Amino acid sequence: MARIVVGVIPGMPDAVLRAASHFARRFDAALVCGFVDTSRYVERGDAAGAGRALHSAPIDPDLADDEPSVIAPVLAAQLDRVLDGAVPWEAFVLAGDPALALASLADRVDAEMIVVGTREGTMRGALGEFFNGSVAVHLAHRQHRPVVVVPISPVASGPLPWEPS
Repeated sequence: MARIVVGVIPGMPDAVLRAASHFARRFDAALVCGFVDTSRYVERGDAAGAGRALHSAPIDPDLADDEPSVIAPVLAAQLDRVLDGAVPWEAFVLAGDPALALASLADRVDAEMIVVGTREGTMRGALGEFFNGSVAVHLAHRQHRPVVVVPISPVASGPLPWEPS
């Protein structure tokens, strides 16, 4: 069965999951949801884990733990609610740089495409994108699969969120 990778985060707009689900139905594909924990780094293997196991550690050594990363219950509930049997899906916790981790996951499952959402159309979202870069742009330049970017808060007219008003 074909697969489509979708980048997920807690509190993300449902529109991203609905769009990914729509593509999955059209391509007769399963969704592979990847949550990237940016507070952790990959100890060994790649950003999508060696096999099915991710060996990562917290960036802050004071937060050291021995528990494997799991999908946050609030995100798991959102995935269950929005996808609700529409398409087959599974979720993985990844670590490190979001673009590298999602690209690595897409390689591992031989995905047809990667779906991500834009950042929120606020000054906070614009600042985050300025300092951290756009995951979609990094994906588009670092791997060979199509990247579908789902607009969260499209701006029809007027200044863009990062432009002075």
